Amino acid sequence: MSCGEPHETDCSEVLDHLYEFLDSEMPDVDRDKFQQHFRECSPCLEKYGLEQAVKKLVKRCCGHDDVPTDLRAKVMGRIDLIRSGQAVPEHDVTAGGATPAAPQES
Repeated sequence: MSCGEPHETDCSEVLDHLYEFLDSEMPDVDRDKFQQHFRECSPCLEKYGLEQAVKKLVKRCCGHDDVPTDLRAKVMGRIDLIRSGQAVPEHDVTAGGATPAAPQES
């Protein structure tokens, strides 16, 4: 997605790091660049607004459930792997090597 106009911060960079912006997980200097980009680029601003609305909806609908500590640790571990660029296994390696059950026929 791009408005076709040149920007100091490219649209692809903004969209690749949109959740870091939404979650306030980026340095202030980068946040300032993104805010400037949103002022200049209506397609990215629209995408930002949509993702912000989805995030608020999920928080409202699912934000009251207690998350088991082990599940939180597994999710955070996977996020750390992804951020470090390491391969993420497709199956849960923390479950003692268990393989998923085969689907049962009806």
